[in-house]
Amino acid sequence: MPYCHVNTAEIYYEDYGEGQPILMIHGFSPDHRLMSGCMEPIFKEREGYRRIYIDLPGMGQSKNYERIDTTDDMLEAVLAFIDKTLPQASFLIAGESYGGYLARGIIAKRRAQVAGAAFICPMIIPRFEDRTVPHHTILQKDDAFLSSLSEEEAEDFASMGVVLNESTWNRYRKEILSGCRIADQRFLEKIKQHYGFTFELDGHEFDRPSVFLLGRQDATVGYRDAYGILERFPRATFAVLDLAGHNLQIEQPQLFHALINEWLDRVERF
Repeated sequence: MPYCHVNTAEIYYEDYGEGQPILMIHGFSPDHRLMSGCMEPIFKEREGYRRIYIDLPGMGQSKNYERIDTTDDMLEAVLAFIDKTLPQASFLIAGESYGGYLARGIIAKRRAQVAGAAFICPMIIPRFEDRTVPHHTILQKDDAFLSSLSEEEAEDFASMGVVLNESTWNRYRKEILSGCRIADQRFLEKIKQHYGFTFELDGHEFDRPSVFLLGRQDATVGYRDAYGILERFPRATFAVLDLAGHNLQIEQPQLFHALINEWLDRVERF
């Protein structure tokens, strides 16, 4: 299995294709399957990209990460991964939730290398208590299908989902829940104690093609807080999607594909 050895971890990753590199960074608790599940279908129709999917330390198959204590440390491990696998190379970033927060850290530290960024339901503010989020709302559900799930499965699915049907369940189970089940929860609790960066983010404008995809019903990170940093991204498309919570990519797949493709079109013209 492919591992990249850095000072504080052995980072598992999967590497596909050739061309412009895109570093894919999943959220807090799942693993690389969250990103490969939503992004690989796009690249079945689009050539010229090298897709690099990592498992963040404490998640997926990454290992030997015990020396990581904070999100600052997490970022340093990812930066070391970049320095080893993409030395001096120009690359794109796509980050979901906590991965979107790390992506902003990467931009702060490696701005010259980053040719564009996609933020999928990005975490803007680390402390949940400080976020502006809507109440959790389920807008569509298939009661007949939900009755086929166990009580535990149905409760877990409904705790975050906005569109509850067989299609979103199958993707949730395969792409998200599968990673959450193998995460090192004890390690993640340690990181939560130091969840925010200790340095300033977004101190300078990032003038490369970007896209922010936000769920109108996202009760985890919300969408309003992202407005607060939008002016720091003058080349960003900003889309708030209805019928979409924190799992926007599986609840609105057609719009997700269209907007990611449009972002890549802009990157290619830049």
